[in-house]
Amino acid sequence: VIVEPGVVNQVLDETVKAKGLYFPPDPASGRTATTGGNIAENAGGPHCFKYGVTTNYITGLEVVLDGGLVVKLGGRALDYPEIDFVGLMTGSEGTLGIITQASARLLRNTLAIRTALASFDSVELAGEAVSAVIAAGLTPATMEMMDRKIMQILEDYAHAGLPVEAGAALIIEADGYAESVDPQMEEISSILRRHHAREIRIAQTAEERDRIWYGRKSAAGAMARLAPAYYLVDGTVPRSRLAETLAEINAEIERNRLRVGYVFHAGDGNLHPFILVDDPADPELMQQILAVGQRVMEICVAKGGSITGEHGVGSEKRHYMPLMYSPEELAVMLEVKQLFDPHQRLNPGKIFPRTPSDLIPPAAMPGPSPSTPFVPATGEEAAEAIRSWSSERKTMRVTGGGTKSGYLSPADVVLHTERLSGIKAYALEDLYVTVGAGTRLADLQSELAQHKMWVALASPWSAATVGGIVSANHNAPLRMRYGGIRDLVLAASVVLPDGRSIRSGRPVVKNVAGYDLTKLFVGAHGSLGLLIDVSFKLAPLPRARASLVVPAESLSDALASGASLLRVSLVATALLLCQGDLFPALSSPYALVYTVEGLPGDVAAELVQARAVLQAEGVTRLIDAGATSGSDIWADWLARVSTPGDVVVRTGVAPKDLPGLVADQAPGRGSAAFLADLANGMLYSAGIPEAAIRSAALASGGYAVVLSGASTDPWGYAPASLDLMRTLKARWDEHGLFNPGAFIV
Repeated sequence: VIVEPGVVNQVLDETVKAKGLYFPPDPASGRTATTGGNIAENAGGPHCFKYGVTTNYITGLEVVLDGGLVVKLGGRALDYPEIDFVGLMTGSEGTLGIITQASARLLRNTLAIRTALASFDSVELAGEAVSAVIAAGLTPATMEMMDRKIMQILEDYAHAGLPVEAGAALIIEADGYAESVDPQMEEISSILRRHHAREIRIAQTAEERDRIWYGRKSAAGAMARLAPAYYLVDGTVPRSRLAETLAEINAEIERNRLRVGYVFHAGDGNLHPFILVDDPADPELMQQILAVGQRVMEICVAKGGSITGEHGVGSEKRHYMPLMYSPEELAVMLEVKQLFDPHQRLNPGKIFPRTPSDLIPPAAMPGPSPSTPFVPATGEEAAEAIRSWSSERKTMRVTGGGTKSGYLSPADVVLHTERLSGIKAYALEDLYVTVGAGTRLADLQSELAQHKMWVALASPWSAATVGGIVSANHNAPLRMRYGGIRDLVLAASVVLPDGRSIRSGRPVVKNVAGYDLTKLFVGAHGSLGLLIDVSFKLAPLPRARASLVVPAESLSDALASGASLLRVSLVATALLLCQGDLFPALSSPYALVYTVEGLPGDVAAELVQARAVLQAEGVTRLIDAGATSGSDIWADWLARVSTPGDVVVRTGVAPKDLPGLVADQAPGRGSAAFLADLANGMLYSAGIPEAAIRSAALASGGYAVVLSGASTDPWGYAPASLDLMRTLKARWDEHGLFNPGAFIV
């Protein structure tokens, strides 16, 4: 969808649902919140535990910068070869530009929902039940928590039938196919009972479900009946630490003799204390309440969380930013602000402490220059080496597994990430892992598989490191279900080309404290800094996986069948159009590969639906390919064609434009090989003339980049933001020494 910023979120939601589609971000204020505001604050809502927040769905922005310049960032395709200023702008609170248009990706609307209301004797027990559901490999659509105080307040106001006698309650929703939601809810209910649920009520009608949610979403109105005002606090902690966080906050509240009620997004660790204000005109009371609010922020940060999950920093919380960020990190954010808004005209007085420049310590002096190649074991060692080489004006090349950097020209010195490896932190209950950038993806997946977890990434090369994959933004077809690399990376530690070390992001789902600097390093090909470690969002390994192979006698038949499957896909992880020689036993010139994975009920239901859709089109021959996934086929194909001397091109366009591009470019190319990722708008080709396919892609608002092989212009693309990209590169790498020639900057 392409949407302008004044469209109200609920209007957008209703519009796309009428087409059988779904825009997942659903803030509680959706009846009045606009899409522009939601993008500016990176809004989430109850469903973000499963579906993510606004940034996970925005692919392009049109923005007006200081001085009136209109710039287009990203677009309708995925993975443009440009620095991800779309991700940076999302959540920037209007301080970098004025959004005038956005392109967003949509999902198929879920077919069935089951909602349960479960009560517990305490918040601690409810929190343990949430962790148990996650540990079982289940991903409910929502997990919301209320404590006894807020339930009584809500019940007095909304009469929603909440269990006010309990210490806490959970609202848990399961969604998917109708055949799947009942088994999901049965398993969830069984887990809740084993973890001391007092009562579980499952809504039997839409009216019952609406009544439960009406109670939960009436918090603001209900609190307004109890006092002339309330002070709403917004913080995030790892979900496993919600109960202990609540205990500490309650101690502060009681010590100050204040009244409070809570709502929690239990799935993502976002908590909202409503502190009642009996006399807003009492300056001493207000100072006391603000002091308690600051203490809440300190507690959240101490637990590894954020000072704001979804409401933003604004002017109120800017003084808390040093709780989360070092002086160097605040300085880097300010440099980004100055890049986009040099005259400080856009939403001045937001995000930054009043005098951030006063916080910046003197720059570290360079030490002795290490020999090359240098293999640091820590970020500190890497930073010292980079500072030394930079002071000596030496060009620096970063290499990991060599799968992405092998074609680059030599530099004066080489920094190898081999020893920056291994798991640094593994939080199963909080669904994240922090891993050294030099860790091979295959090794990480092997370790996680022992706990039935994985990072939803794949690579054609066994030597590929997580740092290389993130830096190249090299996505597999499975991103149609799990999101791209930019959606899976929660945080990163980085050494900038000038030797400064920063930590960006936090390992929580919701964090809108300052700029999302992490996005800048995803897909920047190491041009903006050295990744030291990366925190990834984890997912349970799918309990079931199956693939169908659909033979096709003509390209038009294959494209038509692919379009039909794409319209009904809900749990699919690949929809590929391949040449028939990948499946010699089929004896057909083309083949579709359709992979579905997840819970067994969803997988079985989607396969039944896919077969019915294809049979309605007259397709009579379908091959069961078992558990082989489309991403496996993609990886094998790409590894096979990426031989020395062959030019392999990845072309990206809007998914709806890909069939036309394939029809125009693929036929009649002799020995040319191609594979089309229909869901993600990607065409991979070897032997199709680079110039011809690039011209067609650019005409459609897309791009074509060379993945391997000799090329005079591997990028062939000039982003509208190129001047901004170059200015940022020059700010952190004045002499262009760091990974020269690795990217278009």
